This record gives sequence, C-alpha cells and structure tokens, in this order.
Amino acid sequence: MPRVDPYKNYRFLVEIDGIVQAGFSECSGFGSEVEIVEYREGGDDATVRKLRGKASYPDISLKWGLSDSRELYDWHLAAVNGQIKRKNGSIILLDDTGQEKVRWNFFQAWASKYEAPGLDAKGSDVAIDTLTVTCERLERA
Repeated sequence: MPRVDPYKNYRFLVEIDGIVQAGFSECSGFGSEVEIVEYREGGDDATVRKLRGKASYPDISLKWGLSDSRELYDWHLAAVNGQIKRKNGSIILLDDTGQEKVRWNFFQAWASKYEAPGLDAKGSDVAIDTLTVTCERLERA
C-alpha cells in the first residue's frame, strides 16, 4: 500500500467575495467548537449529563505583506464606519504542484479588527498587516 503523507501548511490561498489579495503569509484561528451544557437529572447526584449546546466559530486571522492594495483595509474601515459588509470566503490548502487538496468555506464574515505592521528602523523584515475576520459559520468542503 502506498504511503500517504500529510499535507504541508505553507501553500494556501484565501478567497473572499470580491477581494483579490495575494501573498498571505499566515492564516490561522479557523475552526469550530460546540458548547457543552451540563445538567443533573433528579435523583442522580453522582452523574452529570453533557449535552450539545451552541456551535461557535473562532475568529480567523489573516496576515500579509503590506502593499498598495487597500481592499482588506477598506473592508474593515467600512465596519468601523458602521457599514458591516458580510462576505463569504474560502481558505484553500494546495499541494506541492498547486492543486487544491482541502477547502474550508466561511460564511457571513466581516472584518472586525485591523492591525498595522510594527515598524523598526533597524529591521529588514517585510511589513505585515493583520486582519481579524469574524464569521458565523465555517465548514470543510
């Protein structure tokens, strides 16, 4: 039987409705969690039952090298100005040949936080912008 290697995490794309942004250096935080609701039934003091509660989705953090493109910043600026523009998007993991292997789709997302790059006169690193994206649902396609 041939060996099945896990996918590497360094080659990925991020697609967001109507926004074209190349060169993401990091994408993290996406996933899901189901709240645990504990309760005890009458007469059984020794056992706590655990039931499913609400599902929640952590914020997605996107990092990219600062450039002339303002699309992601403008998306956040709209939220700052009271105009939440919800968008759907995808995080796509590619293999070494550039073929799509895994896709996570997120829904009803908006740009909740923007962080400008740290600057250092002695440094030579790429200036990195960070955007926090809040979504209502995420699923692996």
